[in-house]
Amino acid sequence: MTTVGPGSTRSTRDGTVGSLLRGWRERRRISQLELALRAESSARHISFIETGRARPSQAMVLRLAEHLEVPVRERNALLIAAGYAPVYTERPLHDPAMAALRSQLDSLLTAYEPNPALVVDGSYDVVAANSGTALLLRGVPDHLLRPPMNALRLSLHPQGLAPRIHNLREWRAHLLERLERQLALRPSVSLRELHEEVSAYPVPGGDPDGRQPAGDAYAYALPLRVELDGRVLSFISTLTTFNTPMDVTVSELAVETLLPADPETAQALRVIAAGAAARPSHPGDA
Repeated sequence: MTTVGPGSTRSTRDGTVGSLLRGWRERRRISQLELALRAESSARHISFIETGRARPSQAMVLRLAEHLEVPVRERNALLIAAGYAPVYTERPLHDPAMAALRSQLDSLLTAYEPNPALVVDGSYDVVAANSGTALLLRGVPDHLLRPPMNALRLSLHPQGLAPRIHNLREWRAHLLERLERQLALRPSVSLRELHEEVSAYPVPGGDPDGRQPAGDAYAYALPLRVELDGRVLSFISTLTTFNTPMDVTVSELAVETLLPADPETAQALRVIAAGAAARPSHPGDA
């Protein structure tokens, strides 16, 4: 049995490496010929691999996985199905070997303050966050803040940020679409359960400020418009992942930052942060 996604497993007996590769190729909507050209192979060889008439080398498995944009976790599953040992490690963040990574992530999060920034894993659980995130989560009940603190649950739960998000319908649609795209690329039992949970949360009635403001101010990206201390702050979200990760855990980490969408938000956030210096700075640190 080999893990293929957060909270999910797939037995390597479910299919040969050829059938698994064919599944990824079809999911990416790439023909055998196109994949062969990308991998500097032939359509005939790709066909033989998919039908089990040829056993790909370890290098070929990794090359095809790269061109099919197979997630790192599933690349290990492909290697096992082909009879090779996994090449990607999977160390927990608290492993001593990850100390340098944890230090760099903490430095990055601190550098964004007072703007909210957090690190999430492949299940959207928060593994680190800065003081700006703590400001945003003020008033959220403790049961949503206990580990594992989940970013999507915090955003959409009726006792979380949802009642304070002025464009909740748009923001909710954005988050659910992002999760659905991820599920299409990487099937996962835990992500499917999370989607079912958060999509079933009620949306507060009315949502009078639920549409994007008129004009060009937010033409380039959908803002998160959330109320904090009586002010409506507007943020633009960015998501950063690691390039060419060699560890499964690292491949599933993402740094999400909420940057002020206007000067008023930037100024208000500085004022709020200055008045809350005594608050805990890293909720959900792991």
